[in-house]
Amino acid sequence: MGDAVLEVDGLVKAFGDRTAVDEVSFAIAAGETYGLLGPNGAGKTTTILMVCGLLRPDAGTVRVVGRPMEVTSTEAKAAIGLVPQEIALYPDLSGRENLRFFGRLEGLRGAELDARIGDVLGIVGLADRADERLGSYSGGMQRRCNIAAGLVHRPELLILDEPTVGVDPQSRNQILESIEALGGEGLSVLYTTHYMEEAERLCDRIGIMDEGRLIAEGTRRELVTSLTETSHIAVSVESMPDAAVDDLRALSTVRSVTRVDDRLDVGVDDASRAVGQIIGELDRHGAVVTDVAMTEPDLETVFLRLTGKALRN
Repeated sequence: MGDAVLEVDGLVKAFGDRTAVDEVSFAIAAGETYGLLGPNGAGKTTTILMVCGLLRPDAGTVRVVGRPMEVTSTEAKAAIGLVPQEIALYPDLSGRENLRFFGRLEGLRGAELDARIGDVLGIVGLADRADERLGSYSGGMQRRCNIAAGLVHRPELLILDEPTVGVDPQSRNQILESIEALGGEGLSVLYTTHYMEEAERLCDRIGIMDEGRLIAEGTRRELVTSLTETSHIAVSVESMPDAAVDDLRALSTVRSVTRVDDRLDVGVDDASRAVGQIIGELDRHGAVVTDVAMTEPDLETVFLRLTGKALRN
């Protein structure tokens, strides 16, 4: 990936006899949101610590905007905005004061800093509460301010470690909308989450980790179609002759047909391609279709099949 903002190549990290990260490699392009999914203990946090230069790998390399990442690499680290799962802000300061503090740590001053604080407060929807004490914020507001602190210095790569844990649905949606807007503006994002629907909503590509290894990677569609899992089409019909069932079974896209009274369950390889053929075949036999519902494998199905675990395990 020639224009990669982040390049991870062959990362390895062991703690005693346990290998936490085992030959992990992936890359994130400019403007791409990449989801890193895995059950607890999969090695996600250890990988992130090495990506950020907070933990030295036993083997492998990390490059951020072309710069090698080492524990002492100040330039590579300056290109990253890290938003940890914990709130890393000062509760006795206002939201604006927190952002001013972290902006100054990144070398911002004066009018440039003021303008940047205004920008990120707008992005996370806190402009009207900026001068209130952080300790008076709701949990969701604190998490949004946490994201703003990671953005204030204009990073080229934003790393978000489960940013919506423990927040109410409204705050969660506001956080997700903010992240969607950032991706639309060209910021690269590395995102970990325990919510599969967040990965499906936000991520251009997804890497699945288990027991320290990256075991699958691709777009949502690529991951789903990599399964041999059967999709299902449920069809309710009237006046259907038995011959229609036999002819449905003969279609190349159909794996199985189960009939219960006037309802069919048709197992297929690709529901979106097969549904037209199925309805056409039923129509040819004079059957009247009254309802059609399609169920395809989803990202949760992929995850369970590959790891044998639920995402939140």
